[in-house]
Amino acid sequence: MSTSIAQVEPKPKTPARQPKQISLKEFLRNYSDKEDGYKYELNNGTIEKTKTMNQQQLFLIGILNRLFIKTETFKKGGVFAPEGDMNTSSQQLRRPDLAIYTSEQVKDMRAGNNQVAIWLAEVISPTDNADKINEKLEEYFHAGVQCVWHIYPASNQVYVYTAPDKVTICRGETLCSGAPALPDFEISATDLFA
Repeated sequence: MSTSIAQVEPKPKTPARQPKQISLKEFLRNYSDKEDGYKYELNNGTIEKTKTMNQQQLFLIGILNRLFIKTETFKKGGVFAPEGDMNTSSQQLRRPDLAIYTSEQVKDMRAGNNQVAIWLAEVISPTDNADKINEKLEEYFHAGVQCVWHIYPASNQVYVYTAPDKVTICRGETLCSGAPALPDFEISATDLFA
């Protein structure tokens, strides 16, 4: 008795759908002030869509804003900006959750020149993609940001980066520092998440 095994041909894979590529001009025209509960960024011609900040994240912004107004950067005219436009390259427009600019940068912005924040923070939610977070971190430092905070409200931790490969993990009484960008901007993780 012979047994035969049927050969099943595998289905051909459908190619992954490539996202539509758009220009910075088109992005600004169609997405710069879109109000639908999402934040849109442009990354090398591709639109990246994430949720806007929720009330818990807004509470953290309030704490950090009160901390910022005690710094020399604020006293000299620097600004604290949530979700403002920042070109990190000619093909990338980001809207970091929080960004701090010096008074000199504010003057340049008023003259119509793009500025890259000296310090910024992203509030990380459970649905954020780790690869995209790391890509953006590299991008920020390549553009000239001096200090990046990744704030994790779910675990009451802050990852403070002074370079893509130099990080301090702050939790409990560990101080989160804005140095070298803002040496007088620091808070313990406990106080930030209180």
